[in-house]
Amino acid sequence: MPAHSPNGWIILDKPVGLGSTQAVGAVKRNLREAGFGKVKVGHGGTLDPLASGVLPIALGEATKLCGRMLDASKEYAFTVQFGEETDTLDLEGKVVATSPHRPPFAAVAAVLEAFTGEIDQVPPAYSALMVDGQRAYDRARAGEDVDLKSRRVTIHSLRLAGERSDESIASSFATTGGRPDPYDPHAPLELADAVTLVAEVSKGTYIRSLARDIALALGTRGHVTYLRRTRAGPFDLARAISLDKLNEIGKGAPLEQVLLPLEAALDDIPALPLDPEQARAVRQGRVLAGVALEDGLYWARLGTVPVALMQLLGGEARVVRGFNLPDVAE
Repeated sequence: MPAHSPNGWIILDKPVGLGSTQAVGAVKRNLREAGFGKVKVGHGGTLDPLASGVLPIALGEATKLCGRMLDASKEYAFTVQFGEETDTLDLEGKVVATSPHRPPFAAVAAVLEAFTGEIDQVPPAYSALMVDGQRAYDRARAGEDVDLKSRRVTIHSLRLAGERSDESIASSFATTGGRPDPYDPHAPLELADAVTLVAEVSKGTYIRSLARDIALALGTRGHVTYLRRTRAGPFDLARAISLDKLNEIGKGAPLEQVLLPLEAALDDIPALPLDPEQARAVRQGRVLAGVALEDGLYWARLGTVPVALMQLLGGEARVVRGFNLPDVAE
């Protein structure tokens, strides 16, 4: 049996058809087969079974950062099929509305700016949000009308995928009142049956709702036929492994080949170096005084070993989350 329980991140390139909970189960199974015994495992952001891509899975002490990962911005590539809207807003549902109209690519490019920045969005009826003690999707599947409130989300960026230039396409298209008119008969432009977009979004954003609203703004209907998460927080596809690669761990492949350190999730905040005495104090939950750094969130470390997440305010550093990792001064 391995000498110690692992701590860190496995970044899975989740395949279509696998749920996030199933992915966590696959990690647990492989660790068990590799002889690690019981390991605490969690994920950093649900990814629907019909979606693929980056799913950060935390092991051991890294699970203390799952909440922070849930709050992180994420990037998706997604395809909107125009002409039909489904009740689930993706391929899984039944068609509930249709439109014969197809917008020009230029109209799509022109409308994206209206969906960039802070926007109000109504989540899909088929979502995991709670409504009077029940999941919205359970109520929707039972045939109930699910009325979800609009909420504020942030679309950090939104663009056409591939080599198309948003600006060059949009500039060739006349707008009316700041909005594209997708049915200008005097504009012989290429029509889009479907379009693939790339969006960087805040916590709580539903790509299916974004696709629905973009289609409506273009005077048609639409649903998502392809959804791939390309980044979650600091983790992107370049650091992700396939399910086959994960399954090699259970067959004896070294876990070190796929395990990223706990601090890999802290790339966006500065480190606070500690000496052994300070590390001992932090592990005891004490406040460090006289820290001559700017206010903010830091990850405190002894050498290369993370000790805690700490909030610095007015020269005093207080523990937000402590990490019980080996080789830290006792």
